Amino acid sequence: MPRLSEVIAALDALWPPDRAESWDAVGTVCGDPDAEVDRVLFAVDPVRAVAEEAVRLGAGLLVTHHPLYLRGTTTVAAGTFKGRVVHDLIKHDVALHVAHTNADTADPGVSDALAGALGLRVLRPLVPDPGDPEGRRGLGRVCEPPRPMTLGQFAELAARGLPATAQGVRLAGDPGAPVRTVAVSGGSGDSLFDAVRASGVDAFLTADLRHHPASEATQHSPLGLLDAAHWATEWPWCEQAAAQLDEISDRHGWELRVHVSKTVTDPWSTHFDSTGAPN
Repeated sequence: MPRLSEVIAALDALWPPDRAESWDAVGTVCGDPDAEVDRVLFAVDPVRAVAEEAVRLGAGLLVTHHPLYLRGTTTVAAGTFKGRVVHDLIKHDVALHVAHTNADTADPGVSDALAGALGLRVLRPLVPDPGDPEGRRGLGRVCEPPRPMTLGQFAELAARGLPATAQGVRLAGDPGAPVRTVAVSGGSGDSLFDAVRASGVDAFLTADLRHHPASEATQHSPLGLLDAAHWATEWPWCEQAAAQLDEISDRHGWELRVHVSKTVTDPWSTHFDSTGAPN
């Protein structure tokens, strides 16, 4: 059975902490490096429901994509919801490790997993990492659909391929427009519109598209926009990451039991169709 420090070293080799953005908070949040680990749980969000799931599972390590403390803190008091997460994890000997922007740009990374969930063929990074001479790492991916399709059919493909959420997938653009190449980026992606337009793709799938950037993007070009739930676009990475750790475990003879949380931690819980007329 491996020690936590050995498992963390393997994860850091997959997603080196020094490749995270300067504002990010990645790495190990809590956990005894000498503790033995036999079960690992992957999830998107380190919220209390996921921490409780890790405890019920008997996991020695919880790996999440989103940081627990992104902007720092002065307390881990159990009276705060984040402090309660820390208390629950430490009380039950569950370590917490975060791979965020260092997993976004990895090879394979978050957007590779998103592309894989939709059966897309990855062509290249959308925003290449200048530190990668092979040109495989970077933010987002430029892809080809599995077959010729329209924008509407691509939206249907995304709605079927991603985990179900209250939001579903929103579409901006002509549903009948042909789609030959697409860009995808897991998580919030409306800061990437310049790179998306420069790539010449027909559609862009991401999350958290705000009104003004999306409106301006539709005025610039006939680019089709697909807006999915943030959690849904990043959850496929958990399965990809779990498979990577499984392979490492097999290679080292660790016999880790690796799990992926199915808990939906998207904050939006219900969708109501609009029925009112514009004012």
